[in-house]
Amino acid sequence: MPASDHELEQAGDQLAAQLLQQGSTVVTAESCTGGWVAKVLTDKAGSSAYVVGGLVTYSNEAKQKLLAVTDASLANHGAVSEPVVREMVAGALATTGANVAVAISGVAGPGGGSKEKPVGTVWFAWGDRIDRTEAVVQYFSGDRDQVRRQAVLFALQGVSRFLQQT
Repeated sequence: MPASDHELEQAGDQLAAQLLQQGSTVVTAESCTGGWVAKVLTDKAGSSAYVVGGLVTYSNEAKQKLLAVTDASLANHGAVSEPVVREMVAGALATTGANVAVAISGVAGPGGGSKEKPVGTVWFAWGDRIDRTEAVVQYFSGDRDQVRRQAVLFALQGVSRFLQQT
């Protein structure tokens, strides 16, 4: 089921409140969501208190240049993979100095899927240090917009859960 605008707003507000309460800042490193997580987090005035920035690294070249994703990870695992999203988190943290980062890379469709990575496959990672980064894959259904909405909601909720553990 696709996430509604209201659900996205609520998840963004919850994450914003946590970040403010903890005095933390976040950076997003997004591929298939195209900056949508950053958009949700910056929809409210005053969001510069907790959002450092967002990097939309849709191409492999952008992932390499802006986030230091390695050739080896891309060649061996592809852009939609655990190693790549973990490197995206590390690169985003190193580039911006934010306290926490979230990374997303997936196949939103309608094309681009494969048997190994069908449309709706999305890898996520969030972390505050290289040795404290979590990664998870999800398989969403629906059209491109529905997959992306579900991915944005999952990312916001995932960072919230991660922050609750700290």
